[in-house]
Amino acid sequence: MLRKSLIIALFCTLCTSAWLASASAETASDFKMKASSNESSDATFTVTVKGSSIKDLYAYELKFKADPDELEVVKAETKIKGYSVSPIVKNNEVIFAHTKIGNVEGEKGDMDIATITFKAKKAGTAKLEWTSLKMLDKNLKDQVIVPGLTTSYMKIFKDIAGHWAKADIMQMVDQKIVEGMDSDRFAPNNNVTRAQFAALITRALDLKEGDGRNPFSDVKAGAWYEDTVKRAYSAGIISGVSTNAFAPDQSITREEMSAMLMRAKAAAQGVKADDLQGGSSAVFKDAGKISAWAQKSVGFAVSSGLMKGRTETTFAPKEHATRAESAVVIKRLLSAAK
Repeated sequence: MLRKSLIIALFCTLCTSAWLASASAETASDFKMKASSNESSDATFTVTVKGSSIKDLYAYELKFKADPDELEVVKAETKIKGYSVSPIVKNNEVIFAHTKIGNVEGEKGDMDIATITFKAKKAGTAKLEWTSLKMLDKNLKDQVIVPGLTTSYMKIFKDIAGHWAKADIMQMVDQKIVEGMDSDRFAPNNNVTRAQFAALITRALDLKEGDGRNPFSDVKAGAWYEDTVKRAYSAGIISGVSTNAFAPDQSITREEMSAMLMRAKAAAQGVKADDLQGGSSAVFKDAGKISAWAQKSVGFAVSSGLMKGRTETTFAPKEHATRAESAVVIKRLLSAAK
């Protein structure tokens, strides 16, 4: 009985000691990074480094990893009194440092350590990684933390905010397949030319150099699309509007787009386009307007999910395809090729 009492007493003592140790232990400091936005048509955004349960922060140095071709540092600020060193940018690293001045106590509690403003240089997704936090207390004792936190910011074109194709357009921008008219405009409703669409397919499928043949008299040497046309022609993806004319600057029609897509799908699968099974375009009220040569490719493009009608009941084969439509069908082509 005495032994049992001693065991119970010892157990209670250990439990009490553990509880007292836990109660008296200091709460560990915690650090987070928060972006003002993850997506916007505005080029600038801010990243705030936050600390909680800080014990003694006299000085600090923050390091971030960022691609200088994607992000530019605008400014860095802190509400902590003292002296700040302007952000230093070297290669892919951004450094910001701050220190209190004089014989004063370090900061304690919860606070915003620093707010840094970045500018996205171009449309697309830019990534920022917080790689290091070096802290000094009032006695100049240092501590280094490796947060390993990452945030991303997508600058979208101003003219596609709310557009039905925004997500697909930006996905293709990030994959470096489509580009904007400039850093702010994509012009989603503008027509896309035959050469431009051939270029999109060439990039999407990463077509290699073929035999270098160029049977088209209107594809001049030195033109920006010369190499694209050669590659796409060698892969069997494009054909001319006549025996020796490609009409590179002519806006592509939706039925012409369907033909290029069908051949591109065949090239991606390593088969002949003639071996692909075409679907039916009879579901559209304007099916009779589809050219005889495009009947199979339109049916294939629709049945395989590469293209949809302009409306639920019309395909609009002779209407010109838009830049937004071109980005969407290329995204579908890539998804189907996986």
